Amino acid sequence: MDKFLTKDFLLNTSAAKKLYHEHAAELPIIDYHSHLPPKKIADDHQFSNITNLWLDGDHYKWRAMRIFGIDEKYITGEAGNKEKFQKWAHTVPYTMRNPLYHWSCMELKDYFSIEEPLNFNNAEAIYDLCNQQLTQPEFSAKNLLLKKKVEVVCTTDDPVDSLSYHQDIKNQDFEIKVLPTFRPDNAYSFNNPQSYNSYLDELEIASGIKIITFDDLMTALEVRIDYFDQKGCKLSDHGMERVCYKPTSKDSLERHFKTIRQGNPLDEDKQHCLRYHILLELGRMYHKRCWIQQFHLGALRNANTRKFNDLGPASGFDSIGDSNQSRLLADFLNELDKSNQLPKTILYNLNPADNAVMASMTGNFNDGSEKGKVQYGTAWWFNDQKQGMEEQINILSNMSLLSCFIGMLTDSRSFLSYPRHDYFRRILCNLIGNDVENGELPNDLDWLGTMVSNICYYNAKSYFRF
Repeated sequence: MDKFLTKDFLLNTSAAKKLYHEHAAELPIIDYHSHLPPKKIADDHQFSNITNLWLDGDHYKWRAMRIFGIDEKYITGEAGNKEKFQKWAHTVPYTMRNPLYHWSCMELKDYFSIEEPLNFNNAEAIYDLCNQQLTQPEFSAKNLLLKKKVEVVCTTDDPVDSLSYHQDIKNQDFEIKVLPTFRPDNAYSFNNPQSYNSYLDELEIASGIKIITFDDLMTALEVRIDYFDQKGCKLSDHGMERVCYKPTSKDSLERHFKTIRQGNPLDEDKQHCLRYHILLELGRMYHKRCWIQQFHLGALRNANTRKFNDLGPASGFDSIGDSNQSRLLADFLNELDKSNQLPKTILYNLNPADNAVMASMTGNFNDGSEKGKVQYGTAWWFNDQKQGMEEQINILSNMSLLSCFIGMLTDSRSFLSYPRHDYFRRILCNLIGNDVENGELPNDLDWLGTMVSNICYYNAKSYFRF
């Protein structure tokens, strides 16, 4: 165990160590995509136990526990917090070579100074030790963020959200910027007419717009975009299996919208028509306000309907989809670009088979107006591990300019996920250090260090204008 998780963890060459320790390790963090609950930040929530802080809502861990044969009672069920922690501790040694093992060890070490790998035998002692520390003020939600030098957090928020907690945080003069992100997926989720219409009822209340026609819907969304903009929002985010490209007439759009507004189902083709035109109009609205749009593409969500009915979404029953992405995405982005209304855009893919597709796609729409206007986003979800990060970095290097990359994010609901930025930085420095060691890059560590610093922090700061 002496060689595990040392200060040079994942750094295999002297160049990698120098790049990391001198140019990456101490930089602040810009977390431009997360799912942290703003209420907990506003309340400066003090977590009562390590299970609530570490396991609640973490579908990565839940999924691993189910694979290991842990009963749902100890995952999302009625078992006590200590029992749930013990079951997770029993699982941890069996996660070796899954990123959960590295993350778990890094999180216990970074936040709680626990260097002993967690297992069933030491679970009770570590549970008690963590809980003792959690009573201290430095383990409140805000202080957990400050501990990792977080500078900006962008949460993920529905258009109907009041953003009251963001306002509370702003009023508190918290050192960290906590900004909303506009996530309008519910505005084009047409699978269930009853649920969709219930959502539009909420959107009517939030926007003050009676939604009868398609134009009414877009007016209501624009009202909410302006509201988010006033609250400091600079980004939107969209999660879907694939982008649609389905131009149709205005009359057809209105007919389709009227059909679902009356509670009738739409076939897939008509859903694609509506979704395409909604996203197109939203893109133009984003461009007008100098927002950045993000597309998280390729997830096959809620594959297990029995467990979805029991536990709801984001419970660990999603996987990688294999949708054909390139033609539809190119046509959609091109439609916005035709009128020079394509906003700055970040593309993320879940299927690693699409890595080269996405990385090369960005070059089609980088027009010289700004460095890295269209970005190939960091390795996402199932790719968010050592091999996945290395592949993303290598393909981005080959297809585009790694030096313009805006780097890492957490995409997490956990306040303990920030060691993932450190994980990324080590992997990045190791790849570049290996190239130096192999004679594939010049041994100019000052220049390479500047490049590393830009990828880890400065490019994002410039790109988002935080």
